[in-house]
Amino acid sequence: QVRLVESGGGLVQAGESLRLTCEASGTTSRLNAMGWFRQAPGKERERVAHMSAGGTRNIADSFKGRVAISRDDNKNIVYLQMNSLKPEDTAVYYCNAKGGSIAVWGQGTKVTVSS
Repeated sequence: QVRLVESGGGLVQAGESLRLTCEASGTTSRLNAMGWFRQAPGKERERVAHMSAGGTRNIADSFKGRVAISRDDNKNIVYLQMNSLKPEDTAVYYCNAKGGSIAVWGQGTKVTVSS
């Protein structure tokens, strides 16, 4: 089994930056893509970015230029760097990992951006 634990969320002001961290534990050898989604209050969950084990990054169009995703496969960690945060970025951010038949979600970390 694989477990994902996110951290790094919190309260920030508009224009500031945050780096979210997701650490995977358990049977991580099967994992390929790891990434981030978010869900704002009253809205559907949306993809932010993901990254394959081979290093290919895919950032959703609405986030390009403001977020960066990176991985440390030695530590089984994926990071999401978010810059120039806006109040509309307020959401719970979830880590997601896939590999073969495995699809796992973390419990989420809340990000609140004040104006």
